[in-house]
Amino acid sequence: MKHWDVSEIHKRIGGTVAVALGSPAEVVRLLVLLEIHGAVCYQMDDYQGDRLRNELQKAGLQSQVVTSPDLWDLPGEFQTVLYPVPPGGERSLKLDLVEQAYHLLGQRGNLIVMSPYKKDDFFAPLLKKVFGKFHAHSTSTGQIFWAARHGNRPRRRHEMTFHVRMSPECSLRFLSRPGVFSYGRFDHGARALVETMTIRPGDRILDMGCGCGTNGAWAGKLTGEKGHVAFADSNARALALADWNARLNGLQNFEVLSSGSIDKLPAGSFNVALANPPYYAQGTIAQNFVHRCRQMLGPGGRFYLVTKQTKTVGPFVVETFGNMEVASCRGYQVLCAKATDDKTFAKDT
Repeated sequence: MKHWDVSEIHKRIGGTVAVALGSPAEVVRLLVLLEIHGAVCYQMDDYQGDRLRNELQKAGLQSQVVTSPDLWDLPGEFQTVLYPVPPGGERSLKLDLVEQAYHLLGQRGNLIVMSPYKKDDFFAPLLKKVFGKFHAHSTSTGQIFWAARHGNRPRRRHEMTFHVRMSPECSLRFLSRPGVFSYGRFDHGARALVETMTIRPGDRILDMGCGCGTNGAWAGKLTGEKGHVAFADSNARALALADWNARLNGLQNFEVLSSGSIDKLPAGSFNVALANPPYYAQGTIAQNFVHRCRQMLGPGGRFYLVTKQTKTVGPFVVETFGNMEVASCRGYQVLCAKATDDKTFAKDT
């Protein structure tokens, strides 16, 4: 936070305050330094939302955390929206957040963008385009931008549609949005997974970490009307897209589940589990995917996980399932395992 001039930010804050994304630790540190209580903190991911609630409680801050697909889903109007920009980050998501912040603000309300870059050429033209005019303040290691809402403009969601051909006779269509895995394209890892998996008519399928629903929708077309697909993700926007895309592609029997809802299902509810964890993330995320999928598979259930980190993830699969085969496809490895008839496997193992 040393690159943020807190006194300069203080001048721009007024009325009700919302915080758009940001890591839990960063959001809490920001609220403490600015002495803000009663803020509404927007998160797109349930996992991050839960972490932020815990951090706020530890800090004794009376602020609310809302997890939803869109920033403008927050209730009411706000006079201030704080946007702590992470290093790197998805360009299209930044565009989307600035656009949505405009519509979240009341008239003359301020969006305050805190960029970690000394030379930031991205936000200046974006804020001018959306808000009409902006102001900037440079610090030793970053920049602060602020812009006030005046007037109205049409709402715009940043989104892209892409097509996936299953066969010469069948093509699937998917709506995708920033902040959800595989924006605007069918990822090679996802294609490797669907080209490796075996789906039978009537299978009950769990698409773990479903993103916008490409893998589950593909599997749903193969399992047919007697089958069932559960799309599961911690990202609220991903679940909204998975629901939309399942309907768009004519799936009849499906449901969307937040990550916390999975544990409420009876163990052994599915015949097939598909997993596409972020291979660049911590190994604990992949381990969690493996363990929870095993919980949900009945005897003889089939498990497929696509990765580029076989040496890291493979041992989790072998330890959990007791078996594993590896199929190479499109530069990825698909780890395949089968649930045994071991009745002792329980949710708390």
